[in-house]
Amino acid sequence: MFVIIAGPSGAGKHTVIRGFREAEPGIAHTISATTRAPRAGEVDGEHYYFLDRETFQARVAQGDFLEWAEVHGNLYGTLISELDRCVKSARETILELDVQGMRTLRALGYDIISVFIMPPSLEELEQRLRKRGTDSDEVIAVRLANAEAELAARGDFDYIVVNDIVERAVGDVSAIFRAERCRAYRQL
Repeated sequence: MFVIIAGPSGAGKHTVIRGFREAEPGIAHTISATTRAPRAGEVDGEHYYFLDRETFQARVAQGDFLEWAEVHGNLYGTLISELDRCVKSARETILELDVQGMRTLRALGYDIISVFIMPPSLEELEQRLRKRGTDSDEVIAVRLANAEAELAARGDFDYIVVNDIVERAVGDVSAIFRAERCRAYRQL
C-alpha cells in the first residue's frame, strides 16, 4: 500500500509522518532527494538525500527518479532505488511528496492513497514558516504563493487532514491507514 502525504511547505507533513511512524514503526518511509541546503539538524540519508543540482540532473537523465519536480527553486524527487528499499522492508510505504509528485504517480498508474495535509489557515502557515527561521522573506513569499496553488489542488486527494493540533492530525492519518487496510484486506 502506497500512501502519499502532500501539502504546502509548513503544513506539518514531516511532523505528522514522524508522529504516525512512532505509533506504527513497521511503516516504511521513502527519503526524498533534494538540491536544497540542509537545515540545522538535518542528516543526509536520514531526512533527505542532499545532492548538488548537477548530480541531481545527471540522475534524472539516467532515469534514476520515479518522480521529480522543481519546487521553490530547488529540485526534489523520489529515487526508484528508495522506493524499492521500502517495498522490500514493509507492506506499507509513506511517500512525502508535493502535489506534482502525487499527480505523476497517479498518471503512471500507481495504486495510491493520497492524503493532503492542510494548515488551519494561510496566516498560521505563514507563522509556521517564519518560526522555522530558515528562509528569507522572499523565500517565504514564494512558499506562500505556491501554498495557495497547492491548497486549490486539495480536491484531487482522497483525504484531507487539517493539521491544527498535531496529535489529532496523527490520529486522522492513523484512521485513514486503518480504513484502507480494511479495504485492502476485503479485496484479498
